[in-house]
Amino acid sequence: MRTSSSTKPLPFFFIGKNLTRERINNFLDHKHGMLSQGIAKEETKSGLSFVEAKELLNSKELNTMQNIRINGLMGMATLTDDKEQIRKEFKNLFLFFNEIKNYPLTIIDCKILSMGMTSDYKIALEEGSNMVRIGSAIFGERN
Repeated sequence: MRTSSSTKPLPFFFIGKNLTRERINNFLDHKHGMLSQGIAKEETKSGLSFVEAKELLNSKELNTMQNIRINGLMGMATLTDDKEQIRKEFKNLFLFFNEIKNYPLTIIDCKILSMGMTSDYKIALEEGSNMVRIGSAIFGERN
């Protein structure tokens, strides 16, 4: 969810860098969602750093919200032909996923690791993704 999104409750949400902790309460009521991680080396892609995600997960504000659950992480790799860079970014997110899924917090029920898109989903699957986004392969490139 981005701060420009609707203020109506949504069935699923994403927490990214541009949604402040204070605004989370305005959007959520019995929701499940994923943390958007900024793993790419591109300015056009955003998301929380690993440090920011840990701070958010350990925050009093988030942990007092009884109605939300963090079900996973999502991240998009750098759009590049450098397969080793893509692999490294996915590998780092997989390691972070394994770290936080064992946090002893009631809001965390981390089962989904969404990484990989049409151009890099094979590498993502090799690096532990259990959800890929392959819309371009199905519907074609965006105009």
